[in-house]
Amino acid sequence: MRLEALPDVPAVAEFLPGYEASGLVGLGAPSNTPAEIIDKLNREINAGLADPGITARIADLGNTPLALSPTDYGKLIAEETEKWAKVVKFTGIKAE
Repeated sequence: MRLEALPDVPAVAEFLPGYEASGLVGLGAPSNTPAEIIDKLNREINAGLADPGITARIADLGNTPLALSPTDYGKLIAEETEKWAKVVKFTGIKAE
C-alpha cells in the first residue's frame, strides 16, 4: 500500500508480490491496570484521534492513525507477533 504522504513512491509490494511490513506505535498499560482506567484512556485517545488537526499531523509524519478498542489492539499485537515469529523462525534469525 502506498503511503498517503508519498503517493508517487511505489510500495515494495508493487515489485515484490506478497511483501507486507508495517510499523506500529501504540500505548500499553500494566496488566493489573483497572478496566475503568483502560476504558478512560481509550476514550480520550480515540477522541484525540478523531480530531482533524491531530490526524493531519499524524499523516504529515507519514503514519495512519487507527482508533482501536483495547480488545482490537490486543488482537492486532497478537497477529503481528505471530506473523513476525514465523518470519524469525523461517529465516533462523538469532538475537545477539
